[in-house]
Amino acid sequence: MTDRLVVILSTGEEAKARTGAMYAVNALKHGWMEDVKLIVFGPAQDLLIEGDELGALVREFISMGEPAVACRVFAERDANDDALRGLGLDVEYVGPLISKHIRDGYVPMVW
Repeated sequence: MTDRLVVILSTGEEAKARTGAMYAVNALKHGWMEDVKLIVFGPAQDLLIEGDELGALVREFISMGEPAVACRVFAERDANDDALRGLGLDVEYVGPLISKHIRDGYVPMVW
């Protein structure tokens, strides 16, 4: 069994995105998982920019020494790549990144 998790926030629903971010934070904070990655993808990127509570959770995740990554395709399409970087996220192409994590044994959890 693996102790490596990649949390992918892609939902456009605020409550679901917050739940996923909260799990990612707590999995690291309480040692539920050894290694947790966080990727914000698609509609969740807009929620992140607009939502204070979701933003606070993602910043808390980043403050624990883990990067959070937003999708470059959506960020450039929606012209919010600077806003996402300003929140502390790396902006990258996430398709290859998600595939690499899965190949490396990370379990994807999609919210």
